[in-house]
Amino acid sequence: MDRVDVSVLIVGAGPVGLTARALLERWGVRTLLVERHGELSPFPRARLVNVRSMEIFRQLGTDAAVTARAFAPEYGRIRFRDSLRDDDFATAAMVGINAPVPESPVVGAVTSQDRLEPVLLDAADTPVRFGVELVGLAEDADGVVARLVDHRRGEESRVLARYLLAADGAGSTVRESLGIGTAGPGAMADFTTVVFDADLDRWCADQPAGVYFTAHGLFAPLYPEGGWAWFRPTPEDAEHADWAELVSRALGVDAEVSRVQHWVMNAFVAERFRHGRILLAGDAAHAIPIIGGLGMNAGIADVHNLCWKLAGVLQGWAGPGLLDSYEPERRPVADRTLRQAVANTQLMLDVQNRRRAQLRAAEAAPTRVELPWSDRYFAQLGLVLGVAYRSGAVLAGDEIPPDSGPDYVPTAAPGHRMPHLRLAPGRSTLDAVGEWFTLLTPDPARWERQAAAPWPLRVEKLPTEHARLCDVGPHGALLVRPDGHVAARLNGDASVRDALRAITARREVGGPGGADL
Repeated sequence: MDRVDVSVLIVGAGPVGLTARALLERWGVRTLLVERHGELSPFPRARLVNVRSMEIFRQLGTDAAVTARAFAPEYGRIRFRDSLRDDDFATAAMVGINAPVPESPVVGAVTSQDRLEPVLLDAADTPVRFGVELVGLAEDADGVVARLVDHRRGEESRVLARYLLAADGAGSTVRESLGIGTAGPGAMADFTTVVFDADLDRWCADQPAGVYFTAHGLFAPLYPEGGWAWFRPTPEDAEHADWAELVSRALGVDAEVSRVQHWVMNAFVAERFRHGRILLAGDAAHAIPIIGGLGMNAGIADVHNLCWKLAGVLQGWAGPGLLDSYEPERRPVADRTLRQAVANTQLMLDVQNRRRAQLRAAEAAPTRVELPWSDRYFAQLGLVLGVAYRSGAVLAGDEIPPDSGPDYVPTAAPGHRMPHLRLAPGRSTLDAVGEWFTLLTPDPARWERQAAAPWPLRVEKLPTEHARLCDVGPHGALLVRPDGHVAARLNGDASVRDALRAITARREVGGPGGADL
């Protein structure tokens, strides 16, 4: 068998695996991505790129390409109707999607996953092998040996990787082969996605939305130039169903069906996100119900958290212990995201149940239903931007960083995402983050005198008015990680090297003049 050596083997070419590939290429890490299917998925799947994911894509330089293929901001709305032909009985904006928010330099987007994935594929040049399935794993002290089968060529090969990143979905072969269990409701329901074309402009053109919730299921426009998807529970004897007839009956107009996909809505979090040199991300680590559009975005945040840590360990400026921070930082987020998605599902059902009660109780049903939440799309902005990490990669002292509630409250406390503050026209504090640590300080000259090698570090001027908001003194600084989260708040006498050494778990041997390992 042929053998290939790489630093990181990525399994799965969905948005999570493709984002990891692009992030690791930025760090100069040699990767190979394998995908068992012969091409990118032709199905729409995830529909929402939230504001945090768009910030990550801005860092990769792909945000403009994602937006160019997405719907206009006015589609950042959900509408509830008895049928697609009826008027809205409730509607709400998707905050951060339908219009800019002051908390971020970017706007999220409504777009189909099959439009997003090609952009992410083009964002890096490292090898991708489609039609290649992982069929065996072995791990030792030096790395992971993966046995691969190329179904196109009928050939078997081995890859020796320093680390393996499993982004191979809710039915993860990697997770199952490692015997890692899951916690949560599990398989909640069987669903079917029907991709179709129909003339629905008379009901939707003047009232655009990313999602229409109806008694017949969820309808969603696929692309700005046309096409629709219908998400509904899978009927009995689905294989023999006349899908063109079913969707036409639900719409009241003729529809032409092009694709049908049956799938299971899962809800779980893996019991562990790491097994030695193997790390789980995205649906392999947590399967999130679709209501609210949280699942794919949580996976993108996983690899944004993980990839700089992998790069640090592989390049020697971080110790292997830095990877120990991945699970304690991201698993609580997965648990919270799962709870929010389950709550979102209940909120959606609550709206529909209220409508049914109105129809039963009144001869002439009222035209409106009061939503069981405010104007926030399922009250999730705090979850999207307000995540606070607690681990050895955050120097919080006695300060325990609290997570935001449903509303996002900007804070520069250690563990939190650095707030969006303007450094210059068109330039945010988030734009100061990249393949390096960032030191934001009102007194750059003081900190530039400190040597930071071997760690990648840039020093940026923090305007005085922002320093007060960030609780930073005139000579203090905020040390921000490459993923945009505040690692430490430093006073003017602190050693940036000591802080970086602690954050990256890089131990020093040999005393003064000794080498860092």
